Amino acid sequence: MCGIMGYIGAKETQKVLTKGLGKLEYRGYDSIGIALHDGTALQYNKTEGRLQDLEEKLEQEPLTGSVGIGHTRWATHGKPSDENSHPHMDAKKEFAVVHNGIIENYLEIKRDLEEAGYTFVSETDTEVISHLFSRLYDGDMVSTIQKVVDRLEGAYALGVVSQHDPDNLYAVREASPLIIGAGDGEALISSDIPALLEHTRDIYILEDGEMAILSEENVKLLETNTGKEVSRDLFTVDWDMEQAEKNGFDHFMLKEIFEQPTALQKTMTGRLDENAKRVDFDELNWTDVQISQWNKITIVACGTAYHAGLIGKHVIEEMTRIPVDVEVASEFRYRRPIVDENTLVIVVSQSGETADTLAALRQSQHLGANVLAITNVVGSSIAREADEVILTMAGPEIAVASTKAYTTQVLSFYLLGIYLAQSKKSVSQEYREKLIDTLSHIPEQIEEILDHSKGIRYYSESIKDAKSVFFIGRGLDYAVSLEGSLKLKEISYIHSEAYAAGELKHGTLALIEEGTPMVSLITQDEVSEKMLANIKEVKARGAKVLGIAEEGNLDIWEYVDETCFIPQTLSLVTPLLNVIPLQLIAYYTSLALGNDVDKPRNLAKSVTVE
Repeated sequence: MCGIMGYIGAKETQKVLTKGLGKLEYRGYDSIGIALHDGTALQYNKTEGRLQDLEEKLEQEPLTGSVGIGHTRWATHGKPSDENSHPHMDAKKEFAVVHNGIIENYLEIKRDLEEAGYTFVSETDTEVISHLFSRLYDGDMVSTIQKVVDRLEGAYALGVVSQHDPDNLYAVREASPLIIGAGDGEALISSDIPALLEHTRDIYILEDGEMAILSEENVKLLETNTGKEVSRDLFTVDWDMEQAEKNGFDHFMLKEIFEQPTALQKTMTGRLDENAKRVDFDELNWTDVQISQWNKITIVACGTAYHAGLIGKHVIEEMTRIPVDVEVASEFRYRRPIVDENTLVIVVSQSGETADTLAALRQSQHLGANVLAITNVVGSSIAREADEVILTMAGPEIAVASTKAYTTQVLSFYLLGIYLAQSKKSVSQEYREKLIDTLSHIPEQIEEILDHSKGIRYYSESIKDAKSVFFIGRGLDYAVSLEGSLKLKEISYIHSEAYAAGELKHGTLALIEEGTPMVSLITQDEVSEKMLANIKEVKARGAKVLGIAEEGNLDIWEYVDETCFIPQTLSLVTPLLNVIPLQLIAYYTSLALGNDVDKPRNLAKSVTVE
C-alpha cells in the first residue's frame, strides 16, 4: 500500500518521478505528490486524487532539479486531502519526506514538537518526521537520520531530500519494503520493481534497520544504528517492462487472468517430472526424517492467499494425512498459537511483504517451527526470512484483485502435497502419477475456458444491478466460492457472501428472495447430489442460479437457470479450473458498472501495515 519513488541523476526528474508513480498506481492510493530540489531550494506539488490531477497541476507549475522524491498515499492518518498528501516538509522547507508505514508513537512526538513551537498543517503521522529532521539536524545527514529513527516506533520506509545536502538522496527502512535501483550515472528508490525497470534492472533490497545514500555516482548501504557500511551484491531482475504492461488488454486484471496458463506452466517448470512421475523441489532442503517428525501443519495468510491456503489444507491432508490448520495472519499473531519444533508453518503472500504474515513468520520461528514461504517475489522480506521458499513464478501482478498469484499459489500447494506424499509414501505411486498427469494438462484446460468465456460476460451484465450476490459450494467448491465472492465484492462493490451449501438451512435462506443471484459450484462428485438438493432449496425461494459444473453433467440443466461448464478433471483439482469463471464474473461485472477495475476504491495491492 502507498508507493514511494525517488530519483537522482541527469534525466528530467519530474518526468521520472511521475512516470514511476504511475507504475505504482496498482498499490492503491487517494493522493499523490512530488518534491524536487532545483539547485537553490526545495519545491513541491501535491494533490488529493490521481496522477492525472497532479500532472495537470505540474503543467501549470513544473518542477525542475536533479534529485527528488514522490509518493502515492493511501489514507491512514487523516482523510484524503491536499494537506495530508506526501511529501511532507518542515516549516523552513529544509527537509522533504515521503513515508510508507505507520508511526505508532506519532502523537507523543507531535505533542513534544508542538510544545517546542512547531506547527502542523496535516493530520498525518508522517509530518512529525519532517519536523524531527528540522529539530534534530546537526550538520550531518547520517547522524541526523540516526537521531530521527531513534524516536520512531512502528513501520516505515522513508525517502528524504534535504536543502542541506542536495547532492544526495536518502532512504531508510524499518518493517516496510524499499528497494534501490543502481543505474549508470543515476540511482533510484521505489516501493516495487516495475517503477525502476525503465532505468535499471540492477537493484539492492534494503533490509530492516538499514539506510542508503544515493548519488549520481554510487549507492552506499549503511546499518542505520551504527553507520557501518554494508556490503551486498546487486540483484538483477529477470523480467522486463513488457511483462508489466497491458499488452493490448483493457485492464491489467484481464491480462493477468489470460496469463494464468503461462504462469501455471512456469510454476511447474523444473518441478514436475512427467517422465519420472515425481515432483522435485530442488530448492527445499528437507530430509525424509525431518518431514516424518511434523505432526501438524499450519498455514497462515491473509485475503486471497488465505483462500489458497484453504485449498492447500484439503490437498495436503488428502495426500499426507497430516492435520492442517489454516489461520488468518492478523489473528494468528495476536494469540498464543500451538506451534513448536514438530510443526511446519506455511506462510503465503503474493508480495512477500504482507505485514501480518511477516509477523506470523517471525513468531513461528521464535516458537521453534520450520517455516516455508510461498511467495511470488524473489528477495522479499518473507522470502529472505523463511527457512525454505517456494517461488510461484507468476511474474508481476499489477491489478489489486489477485488472479494469477492465487492460482499459482494453489498449484504450489498441489505440488507440495505430492512432494510430501512422496517422502511419507502416504498415497500410491499410481495415484501420484495420475495427479501429476492431471496437473500437466491444467494450463491448456484453462485456455479452453478462456476461449469460451463470452457467456460469462452476458451473465455478469445481468447481475450488475443486484444488491447482493451469493456463492455456494461444498468441500473444495466452498473454498473456491470464498475467493469468487471476495473478487466480486472488491472490484464491483456489490455485497457478496459465500456459504457452505450445507449451512443454508442454518440462517442463510432468510437472505434469499425473488431474483437473488446465486452462483453454485457443483464440481465435487461425492457431494454433487447434496448440492443439487441445496440448489432446489434456493430456487424454491426465488433465487436465479448460475451452475458451474464439469462438461457432461447435463443433469444440472433441470436445476439451474444458467450454466457454465469447465473441462473434466479430477475432483481434487477442480479449484484450478472453476475459479476462472468466478474471476471473469468479477471482472465483467465491475466493467459493466464502470468501475476502475485495476484500482478499486479503498484497497491496496500490498498491505504492508496492520
